[in-house]
Amino acid sequence: MNHEDGTRYVRVIVDRAIHRELDYSVPENLADRVGVGSRVRVPFRDKSALATVVAVPEQSEVKGIRSIEAIVGDAPILSEQLLELARWIGTYYCCPIEAVMRSVLPQVIRRAEVGWKKQLFVQPASNVDQGEMEKLRRRAPRQAELLEAIAKLEKPVRAAELLRQTSLDNQTLRALVKRGLAELREEAVVRDPHGDEQFIATSNLVLNEEQTHALNEIEQALQAPENARPILLHGVTGSGKTEIYLQAICAALDRGRTAIVLVPEISLTPQTVERFKGRFAEAQDAVAVLHSHLSEGERHDEWHKIHSGRARIVIGARSAVFAPLKNLGLIVVDEEHETTYKQEEAPRYHARDLAVVRAKIEKCVVVLGSATPSLESYHNATIGKYRLITLTQRVDQKQMPLMRVVDLRQEQRREKKATIVSERLSQAIADRLEKREQTILFLNRRGFSTSLLCSNCGEARNCPNCSVALTFHRHPAVAGRLSCHLCGHSAAVPNKCPACGQDALIYHGFGTEKVESTVAQIFPKAVVRRMDADSMTRKEAYRETLRNFRTGKIDILVGTQMIAKGLHFPNVTLVGIINADLALHLPDFRAGERTFQLLTQVAGRAGRGETAGEVFVQTYTPFSPSIQFARHHDFAGYFQQELEFRERCDFPPFKHAILMTVRSAHEGRAKLSAETLKRRLSEALPKEFTLGDATPAPLEKLQGQFRFHILIRGEAIMRLSRLVRETLDKLPFPEDVTVAVDVDPYQLL
Repeated sequence: MNHEDGTRYVRVIVDRAIHRELDYSVPENLADRVGVGSRVRVPFRDKSALATVVAVPEQSEVKGIRSIEAIVGDAPILSEQLLELARWIGTYYCCPIEAVMRSVLPQVIRRAEVGWKKQLFVQPASNVDQGEMEKLRRRAPRQAELLEAIAKLEKPVRAAELLRQTSLDNQTLRALVKRGLAELREEAVVRDPHGDEQFIATSNLVLNEEQTHALNEIEQALQAPENARPILLHGVTGSGKTEIYLQAICAALDRGRTAIVLVPEISLTPQTVERFKGRFAEAQDAVAVLHSHLSEGERHDEWHKIHSGRARIVIGARSAVFAPLKNLGLIVVDEEHETTYKQEEAPRYHARDLAVVRAKIEKCVVVLGSATPSLESYHNATIGKYRLITLTQRVDQKQMPLMRVVDLRQEQRREKKATIVSERLSQAIADRLEKREQTILFLNRRGFSTSLLCSNCGEARNCPNCSVALTFHRHPAVAGRLSCHLCGHSAAVPNKCPACGQDALIYHGFGTEKVESTVAQIFPKAVVRRMDADSMTRKEAYRETLRNFRTGKIDILVGTQMIAKGLHFPNVTLVGIINADLALHLPDFRAGERTFQLLTQVAGRAGRGETAGEVFVQTYTPFSPSIQFARHHDFAGYFQQELEFRERCDFPPFKHAILMTVRSAHEGRAKLSAETLKRRLSEALPKEFTLGDATPAPLEKLQGQFRFHILIRGEAIMRLSRLVRETLDKLPFPEDVTVAVDVDPYQLL
């Protein structure tokens, strides 16, 4: 590794957007401590910058090479496998490597400014005799009182805790230490996000025949992971997939390996964490949790717990796919079809796809589980790329809920106005309240009214920054205001129409807030609560509401997709889907697939206890295939039909897609740049790729920026990514124009 003169070199990626790697020499006193994956401080231009070592070359051709200034932290923090994954992401998702590094290493670890939390612990000094105790009682009774409390301690205790229990102050404690009667010492304490909770230990449940078969398949794969194909576990809602994950993880741990469990979002985590911490209760420390609601300190401690090898199981949202576990044996991706696995800003990776790639790099087993797999995964299973395992029965032979479709067109004709809760659904809720059973009402739209319209001129109050109508909220936090859910802009409600000056404003449409108040009016005795991004702003609000719902303090829960997935409430026997059409008519090729998945998942919340469940789906398009196939719980039928449509239109899973978004606050510049880019791409791309025109995005204006889309489709995605990257590198764009590249996009809005 040395140069002729004995100098050592390192190749680093600096935490700055420069799109290339740089060489530095290593001073002799640091040579033994630096390696691939180390974090270092280097001179960069005329400042100093943080960087990650990605290679240790034998020599360097660079002239005037500078040397690194310092090593940050003790050990290398990035394994060679994770580095390989980072490089793959950069190439596949057409994204600079330094942006990838920002995802792979959390900010708190990269900056290395947050350290361990230090706290003072107190313990008795060894030489306290009774005589001194008597003297103290006379002269300083408070010190004596504190000393007596300290003398009873069996092990060192946090000083703050002891002072709180004895209601004495820090001054009294310091006086004892000065006299040599007590000892203080500083220790690092771990900030555990779940430290104050008690988890009840659970043991393995008895598996049914289908579950046993699935577990055996996974265990066989664990024996020879280097040859194992990814496993797709397709099990209906309530078929006991989580129990299979738990026992498969036990099998991986028994082999001395570690495991990662990905869940779609933090909202799923409380129940999942409870099940995992309960199952592995003997070794509480063995389970680490990573998600977006952790404080910087908690994230630092959980990450180091994983990196040091103390934690052997990691549960988390999409970024947990980068957890620095050694000896990785198993990665589980629960609800693999969920769109939250897709990152919305660069690098725009999909955590499920990364799990498959990381499993290949680390030679471990990957299990993707879902009741409604994504078309891509299911297609991979049908062509033999993945191994398919199906669970067709609910645990304990529970019946799948009965789905009833309510045609809102007929309701509207009868009622002469738009209906929120139909006659049949209202009757069903009343019936449940009488039996003391619970109901979930689902609507994927927040707010009270979706828009404010003028009945005279037809003008809606739109957001000045985005091309959407403002939503009216009545909730105290945003009381009586219009707000935009995309950029956060808010405005007071005007008295007269700003366009025509008439006093003719009417509220149109409705959101979860309106559903909550309507249901509360119809059933004044019922306890109704709402769960959406507006009502769940506090860190603990989510857990509290779910706890109250589980213990039966809430009769009817109204919510957005926060409540659609993975939750298990045996007393819920009715689910009402207020308007199934909201996601169905979006200009997006996945709209139908999403609606089918959502209906099936929400329906899966019903009838998980002793009583059979019922689901009411309210819709203006009752004959849509998404709704009809979901009604009959017919995944295979829906999959077949949707696949034919995708193949005809050259959409995924048959072709890969890249969506390029050109945006600027200046409409003309955005349009011109998009057209120039389209022209350059058509010169650079061979005929095998289909290149779309530069068109205004369906959501043309967002956060004050005008947006234009270019969609490219083709099979050889690595080659396509490279050609796109090269074209972009050669094109100078105006200062205020940005271009985003999304490989395998999930939103075409």
